[in-house]
Amino acid sequence: MDSRNILDLAYTHVTGESEFIDDRLKFPNELVVDFVYSPVARGKIKKIDFKDALQVDGVVGIYTHKDIHHNAWGGVVADQPILAATEVNYIGEPVVVVAAENILSAKKAKKLIKIEIETSETEGESKILDIDTAIKNNYFLGSPQKIETGDVDAVLKTSPHTFKGVFENGGQEHFYFETQSTVAYLKDGDNGGVLELHSSSQHPTEVQHVVAHALGLKQHQVVCIVKRMGGGFGGKEAQASHYAALAALVAYKSGRPARLVLGRDDDMKITGKRHAFKSFYEVGFDEKGKILALKVQMYSNGGAYLDLSGAILQRALFHIDNAYYIPNARIEGKIARTNLPPNTAFRGFGGPQGVAIIENIIEEIAMKLSKNPLDIRKINLYGLDQGKNDVTIYGQTVKNNMLHTLIRDIEESSEYKKRFKEACDFNKAVKDKIKNKQKVDFKLRGISLMPVKFGISFTATFLNQGNALVNVYTDGSIQVSTGATEMGQSVYTKIRGVVSDVFGIDYNLIRVMPTSTEKNPNTSPTAASSGADINCSAAFNAASMIKERLSDFVLMKYAKLSREELQSNAAKNKWTVEFENGEVCCFNNENNNENDSDSKNDIKKIKFTDLVKEAYFARINLGAQAFYKTPEIYFDPLTAKGQPFLYFTQGAAVSEVEIDGYTGNTKILRTDILMDLGKSLNEKIDKGQVAGAYLQGVGWVTTEELRYSDKGALLTHSPTTYKIPNIQDTPRIFNIDLITNDQNTVNIYGSKAVGEPPFLLGISVWTAIKWAINNFNLNANNLNLKIPATAEDILLAL
Repeated sequence: MDSRNILDLAYTHVTGESEFIDDRLKFPNELVVDFVYSPVARGKIKKIDFKDALQVDGVVGIYTHKDIHHNAWGGVVADQPILAATEVNYIGEPVVVVAAENILSAKKAKKLIKIEIETSETEGESKILDIDTAIKNNYFLGSPQKIETGDVDAVLKTSPHTFKGVFENGGQEHFYFETQSTVAYLKDGDNGGVLELHSSSQHPTEVQHVVAHALGLKQHQVVCIVKRMGGGFGGKEAQASHYAALAALVAYKSGRPARLVLGRDDDMKITGKRHAFKSFYEVGFDEKGKILALKVQMYSNGGAYLDLSGAILQRALFHIDNAYYIPNARIEGKIARTNLPPNTAFRGFGGPQGVAIIENIIEEIAMKLSKNPLDIRKINLYGLDQGKNDVTIYGQTVKNNMLHTLIRDIEESSEYKKRFKEACDFNKAVKDKIKNKQKVDFKLRGISLMPVKFGISFTATFLNQGNALVNVYTDGSIQVSTGATEMGQSVYTKIRGVVSDVFGIDYNLIRVMPTSTEKNPNTSPTAASSGADINCSAAFNAASMIKERLSDFVLMKYAKLSREELQSNAAKNKWTVEFENGEVCCFNNENNNENDSDSKNDIKKIKFTDLVKEAYFARINLGAQAFYKTPEIYFDPLTAKGQPFLYFTQGAAVSEVEIDGYTGNTKILRTDILMDLGKSLNEKIDKGQVAGAYLQGVGWVTTEELRYSDKGALLTHSPTTYKIPNIQDTPRIFNIDLITNDQNTVNIYGSKAVGEPPFLLGISVWTAIKWAINNFNLNANNLNLKIPATAEDILLAL
């Protein structure tokens, strides 16, 4: 598909005309929703007193768990209270909701609410804030997980080389521009009432379900609408439902519009993050660096409640191999329960944590064998032995394997070998000057070429479904409604592009409507990089249904086929109906010479707009609702084997860094990225997604460090203390390209998903840093560099 004009969306964003939740018109009787949350990480609620708060002028209502019909929710398991009732388990857990006519009244009331919480320092009852303490206290969430293949223990015993290690990665703040926000309206009160929620959510159906369940309503009494989000990155997949329920509670109880918009600091303090992991591993390998066996025990920091931690841990296990064949493996995982906000989905959904572990191991193997890490990566790639080593540890064959092509091409285009040697020479020269006590500009350089293989599909098979509604109007314009939510990734643009191609009409005649559970029921979240795959496919199916009706109408009107002949393939196959350039053409194949346009003797042409009008008067249905489910995927949790992914998006990156030896600061000199996105739906959008995902990954592995107090309070809760990448953190030279791959026939138009996979390529900056320090060789011991590799960590390593 040709690139589409995306300036229509960009213009309104840049000028501030795009409407987000808090831009919605405020009604005169609208209420401000705020809440009092727990100031301690763990404790028992003894008493809640809000008598004085009720007397504040402008306060309309104060609500506790007693006002909620069903006080439990969760992304998978309903283990989390909407409002804490008897105990609190993290700082920021909502306890009391305040509804007021203005912000000042709400804030004044909050100060007057007294919550008595009993805390304990007794072991087993005191707060737990880190993975190590959770392990010590056997404090876990969910069930342990394991994937195993081959005979790990036996092969480890006979491997020429083995070593053990521990690898840690930190969490990451989503830092979406628009905080958690919902406006709730109670409508049609004389007919039982319908709650209409406008929410900044990636999962409107879950908002609908959670709110209905909490208030004792049926799902048909709740409508959730999402026009767009100011960013999501996974942070609004599950957790938006919690805050939507608080706004809905006020609207339902008061009968008045209710608005809840978190402030930036509170949003950062009380919402979940990317999961921190601590993993213990043992690896066996031969003299060439080929991995023979791998044993890993992962522990993720789940926070206080389960949320989506089980699925995130599972994807981490699935991605421990990254791009490498591992014949013998035992990968196990547990979710540590801690008294921090429940951690949740974040771009990559556990995949980055799994890939980071194996890439760290690759770097360690290279260091121990004194080899270039790229050589270790190449020798372990999937597909080296003519199909014998192309099966993952969970039993899925890696089809359409482009890893070798990607590495070959980017190694050449980036001049990797030349630059690798230059980095070695650069570091040696600096080291020699230090050794000889000469004046030196203490800098060192690192370079790394790293591939990625990322599975596309929800690992929960039932989520791989979607539906779309397409309405064609009599002037030729079209409305499309799907379950996809727009959060800046331009999925609406891709949907418009697909529908315009089906009908062969101008892209600007198509409008994608705000996502609504009223039009598209039982939708899946826009997540797992599958938003375009599922919803473009559903829209394609719906548009194709209408196109087939119009084609039959054309054949009846112009080719004079009877209804009986339309049922016959033999009769229909004599004719071709084409939709292109705003026209519909019908011609007889038998009289058509493809090389001579003048020979189309029986050609009939009609403008699409005219055809639609004629079809309407002929009582042809110009609307269609269609369904799509991802084919060929399955997974057996009992055997931990199956095909959980429809396909793999693949890519490779070369990142070169320069490190200041006096400060530890890292500068990215150059990045080259080469992606396999099949036949891109929209190259401009996809390249933008690659750049943004990569830089967000760079932030995770370098500067974005979450710091907590010894009481469990987040200290880095603003842009002044939490550093996301800025313009100075982008590569000085930044090259992004896509390879040609028309073999991914299982997905819409042969495309591949792009949202998450490039995030993992940001890890190449971390591996470049680690290699630079190892190459510089100032530290004789093993370098246990964690993620993020902050300036302080690098300085200490040097």
